[in-house]
Amino acid sequence: MIGPVADLVMLADQLCSTLRRRSETLSAAESCTGGWLAREVTGISGASDVFWGGVVTYADAAKTELADVPPALIRAHGAVSAEVAEALAEGIRDRSGTDWSVSITGVAGPAGGSLDKPVGTVWIATAGPSGTTTRSIVAGGSRDEIRAEAVARAFDLLLVGMESGGLASGTKGQT
Repeated sequence: MIGPVADLVMLADQLCSTLRRRSETLSAAESCTGGWLAREVTGISGASDVFWGGVVTYADAAKTELADVPPALIRAHGAVSAEVAEALAEGIRDRSGTDWSVSITGVAGPAGGSLDKPVGTVWIATAGPSGTTTRSIVAGGSRDEIRAEAVARAFDLLLVGMESGGLASGTKGQT
């Protein structure tokens, strides 16, 4: 679990600095975090130089209409899945024309969990110049703690991907 909200500010600042240094841009598609990642990034002065913007794709229809996620993919795997997280990241990157994108989709609770996808299950994907990376987490705590952890892990995944030349330790995985 992350520490205080100040940690998110620090990560957002580090991300903006890294993007600026690389002359690259970022877009986001967020579901369970409801724009929290975008809020943290836009809290950094000058973020408009590197942040195209984000969409909140909370409903399945929004995932389809705003990030081009095929409805059949959602039906086949569920909204909280590696496949949908990947499609969200790739869809918003394609639509925005940014160098990087990130997506977050999960079950923040306290309701909505299942045996296969308990509360706290979150899939994060980044799409960048060298491909797409997905990771899952199972976070604990309150709804806000789960969402904050998801945002922090998304920042981490982006930063690691940028440092490693485009992919964060492989193309797909679960942590």
